Amino acid sequence: MDNKKAVVVFSGGQDSTTCLFWAKKQFDEVTAVTFHYNQRHAQEIEAAKNIANEAGIPHYVLDMSLLNQMAPNALTRSNMEIEQKEGELPNTFVPGRNLVFLTFAAILAKQLGAKHIVTGVCETDFSGYPDCRDVFVKSCNVTINLAMEEDFVIHTPLMWINKAETWKFADELGVFDIIREKTLTCYNGIIGDGCGECPACLLRKRGLEQYLAEKGANT
Repeated sequence: MDNKKAVVVFSGGQDSTTCLFWAKKQFDEVTAVTFHYNQRHAQEIEAAKNIANEAGIPHYVLDMSLLNQMAPNALTRSNMEIEQKEGELPNTFVPGRNLVFLTFAAILAKQLGAKHIVTGVCETDFSGYPDCRDVFVKSCNVTINLAMEEDFVIHTPLMWINKAETWKFADELGVFDIIREKTLTCYNGIIGDGCGECPACLLRKRGLEQYLAEKGANT
């Protein structure tokens, strides 16, 4: 495909920021799109703006507040405790979120003349979210193309790697410090290493420790 323009679904978190800098190396023109749905840690919007600005990447923030109205859970309601019961999806799962995000990213891509859409979803280290699976992304890609009579390609650079490998990937891209210090993954809205206690921080921390241990052993 000759088209070298890409739209990155960008939350300002570790995974999407890694994908943003990956896209910068892969494509001639990159645009970031962030969705504001009154999420629990709205500070991620500011983190995303700051990172996109530093990277010199055009950045759209789209109002998706309807999603907040329709999906009350721990990620959209600050008064709800974050929890996960065995055998059930965590209560941070927002039904249909990635379906909506990829659809609107494709609509934006069509307006910009971009054929590539990049998202940081991952099936290796995830909380069981069904819309992070490879089979979902492939199905969504086909559906969007049929709906818009287009030939978009949805890229998932992190789909088959774990968090330690994601840290390694960021290091190889030369953005390890940006990922560690300026991204927001924490459910409690703390930039960088976060609160260290929520599920997102624990996953991020374990991956970081594993990568640094492996890196140290190889030096």
